[in-house]
Amino acid sequence: MSDQASVFPESNSFTRPLFEQLKRHPKRIVFPEGEDPRILRVAARMVELEMGVPILLGDREKIFAMAVALKVSMQFVRVIDPVRSSDFELFCNRLDRIERYRGLKGVDVEEVIAKPHYFAAMMVQYGQADACLGGNQMAPAGVFRPLLHLIKPDPSVPRVFAVTVLTSETLPNFGESGVLFCADTGLIPDPTVEDLGSIAAETGMLAHHHLGRRVRVGMLSHSNHGSSPTDAALRMQAAAALARAKVSIDDCDIDGEIQADVALDPSAAEVKLPGTAVKPRADVLVFPSLDAAHISIKLLKHIAGASSYGRIIRGLTRPVGQVPRTASEETILGTAAALGVEAIQYRLLHPRG
Repeated sequence: MSDQASVFPESNSFTRPLFEQLKRHPKRIVFPEGEDPRILRVAARMVELEMGVPILLGDREKIFAMAVALKVSMQFVRVIDPVRSSDFELFCNRLDRIERYRGLKGVDVEEVIAKPHYFAAMMVQYGQADACLGGNQMAPAGVFRPLLHLIKPDPSVPRVFAVTVLTSETLPNFGESGVLFCADTGLIPDPTVEDLGSIAAETGMLAHHHLGRRVRVGMLSHSNHGSSPTDAALRMQAAAALARAKVSIDDCDIDGEIQADVALDPSAAEVKLPGTAVKPRADVLVFPSLDAAHISIKLLKHIAGASSYGRIIRGLTRPVGQVPRTASEETILGTAAALGVEAIQYRLLHPRG
């Protein structure tokens, strides 16, 4: 085992198949915040696993000096300084046309494209990278803004949202395969019924593609199938109906509104919903609000010890993601792998192109 491999734990039920798929279909992942020791180690590990070509944005001299100090191999790692790139003028011209089309004047396009996150978004949008992952050094707003500005939206998704994937090899009732897809964990504070229906359908399809089987989506609430007819419960009930109309029943089982224990523990479901068919543990959890989702994944990670990957941004037509500034190398690597596999399955996930 190499020195770099020793930094990373063994792959798990979520990351193992991702690495295997990318070894067969390697992809180009761009990291806008390339001047980070964690990113250098992730890039070297990507090359070692034959996942694809890591592209690091930043000052070339600084990045290579860091690599020497860290004793990290830069073989097959591409490093780009946006301002000195041969594509800088091309991207400036494209942004100028975009802003003129939008009716915006006085935008300093060179100043904008010089920012790594805007440069990275241009690379992904115009096919010079297959996916983009940032956030390791920047607050979420600074990551999301360029992506929402420059990546073409999916017209079938009403609002862009985020998915966080959690895994655990030891915790009980942790999804049917030890993997949970949780949404929305990043962008919509108070989702509407239409938002929730779209989030459920899109996250269900994402989980179906990753897990390769029919998945169960739990629309979480304090209520079980009408046991508490509050407005909040009725919203999740209506969202579940919308989601069912958007997906194939062979791909996703949309269940809700249901409580979290009913979604994840078949024994609880037998007690609370007697007379109904026993279902497998949910693979996808759709939360009624951003607060509920964010708090839940933080508790599962920092108290229960679950591993987390993402946020994976949904509702755009290119694979992009954001990790927290506290992310470990393993989290960054696994999230990059998830985005790379999304790029492999691009035509399936975005049939409208």
